[in-house]
Amino acid sequence: MRRATGALLGLAIGDALGKPTEFLNLDEIRLLAPDWRRLPLPEGAEVTDDTQMTLALARALRDALAEGPLVPARFEPPLRAEFVDWWRSPDNDRAPGMTCLRSCSRLATGLPWQDASDTGSKGCGANMRVAPLGLVRELTDRQVAGAAQLQSGLTHGHPTALAASELTAFTVRWLAQGADPAGLPARLRAHANEQRTRYDGSWLGDLASRDHFGSPEEFIARGWDESLRALDRLDAALAAADLEADPCERTGAGWVAEEAFASALLCFLLLPDDPVAAVRRAAVSSGDSDSLACLAGAFAGARHGADAWPREWTERIEYREELLALGALWD
Repeated sequence: MRRATGALLGLAIGDALGKPTEFLNLDEIRLLAPDWRRLPLPEGAEVTDDTQMTLALARALRDALAEGPLVPARFEPPLRAEFVDWWRSPDNDRAPGMTCLRSCSRLATGLPWQDASDTGSKGCGANMRVAPLGLVRELTDRQVAGAAQLQSGLTHGHPTALAASELTAFTVRWLAQGADPAGLPARLRAHANEQRTRYDGSWLGDLASRDHFGSPEEFIARGWDESLRALDRLDAALAAADLEADPCERTGAGWVAEEAFASALLCFLLLPDDPVAAVRRAAVSSGDSDSLACLAGAFAGARHGADAWPREWTERIEYREELLALGALWD
């Protein structure tokens, strides 16, 4: 099935579908596509910073694993270098998020990453890029959890960004392992409750001290509690499923991490056996359409594999060769 390739291609395809609709309201989007089921992939199939940063993380992960088992000291240096290279790149012209730009500029000075991080930001830049961590089969659950939070923390240090990034990575992981989509909400809730007060200092260091909010356990619990509330909204939306409703009205616009996760997962779970429709539903939304479709594409691709996507789309998606090479590495 080539699930890793499917997830990476789906992520980029969703990103490219949502790029033209990201800053439009639904009335404006309907001028481009009166029927959301027919939203076309733009001719150039150009992606945004979501895919660019996913590739940066994927390259750092590949390089870290080439040196041995994934540990913070082996992962953080190449991840920092890739993020700074992205920040400096002339191709970084796809309306990148301000938190990523500011944090990467601080990372470039050599500051400890905990000092470069924005602990007040829980923007979806934290989890739009985390999917590769769910695709490496040899990683342990603790490595996936720790690395998902670390990669968030380099830019977005808010506890909700950390928790939502971990949930996103595990959703990709479980789907790539063949999990039943219908069981995901309950499994995610159980995971969030289990992790609620677990602050992994081996991965996060003293990040919590930058927040000045109680103990490390109280710091991280805030993030899991917000993520659990997002899962509440997801459950309510699934209980009253409506394919024609704007997903952002049900689970949030997606500008912040827990809403991006919940709304993208909603689009996938409404259409678990139709990956193309799932990414189109996410792209035709009133919120952060490219990030929602990007994550929905990663979920659908991890579930269905590389053949989920139309060939005429995969043949012209931007960064195609690198997406295929990384997918082959982890397939």
